Amino acid sequence: MTRYLLSRAGQAALVLWAAFTASYVLLQLLPGDSILIKFQNPELGLSPQQIAEIRAYYAGGSPIADYAQTLLGFLTGAFGYSIDTGTPVIDRLAEALPETARLASAAFVLAMLIAVVIAVAASYSATSWLRGALLSVPSLFISVPAFWLGILLIQVFSFRLKLVPVIGGGDVQQLILPVLTLAVPISAPIAQVLARSIDQVYAQPFVPVIEAKGATRWWILWRHVAHNAVLPTLTVAGLTFGELIAGSVVTETVFGRAGIGRLTEQAVGAQDTPVMLAVVVLAAAVFVLVNLVVDVLFPILDPRLKAAS
Repeated sequence: MTRYLLSRAGQAALVLWAAFTASYVLLQLLPGDSILIKFQNPELGLSPQQIAEIRAYYAGGSPIADYAQTLLGFLTGAFGYSIDTGTPVIDRLAEALPETARLASAAFVLAMLIAVVIAVAASYSATSWLRGALLSVPSLFISVPAFWLGILLIQVFSFRLKLVPVIGGGDVQQLILPVLTLAVPISAPIAQVLARSIDQVYAQPFVPVIEAKGATRWWILWRHVAHNAVLPTLTVAGLTFGELIAGSVVTETVFGRAGIGRLTEQAVGAQDTPVMLAVVVLAAAVFVLVNLVVDVLFPILDPRLKAAS
């Protein structure tokens, strides 16, 4: 077990390093000059020499030395300073992260509930056409653009029905539409995998034996099928949870929420490379951490994998 966990932790560290390196290189290759975008405004009164000194401060030394210094800073928790605001990047992340964490957590819980309802309803549907219709719902969900869904929800539930205010209202009211916008697309792959896993478990030989003993279908589902069907679903859920930060960029922009997504949108507009790099590494870290937790849970939930490891 220890060897298995160390191997997974090593792979997670390698993925984080690769994400940091790829992001650093690509951001350095972006066209444009973020220093000029920020500081060449005549109202600031900066001379060309002062702008050159600012550029030298952010550019550092040689590319290799700058990469090593940036990597060392990330390892020690020093993410540098924002070109746009001049404040530490870690402070901007700390200010925006709680809002996104609350949105992502609520969206993930709702996505799991939607997936379970779709998968169970499809498995227990009385007719084949109803089952086919329910199984086609995830394909519809995943094909709907998040920005279109968010605008549609605002138009219907806020402007027309006036049920959920977009501006004003309490914290819970302001979360309803963004959470729904973020949860619907990520519920699709979870529902598809869960429904397929339930069907595969029901096809196993032990199910007819339990039915012959008088067990109901619901009892078989919750006592035998769910335990086996949830294992592959956890893997997909871990993958989709890592996508929540990426999905929050569109959702928070549509609803005007101040989180990581909105911070990313502002950093892209200002070509604030330190902030963009920190956001990418943060998203990769969340993705890796969640999947590492899933890898740890697998040996606990599946005794066969525990014995193999």
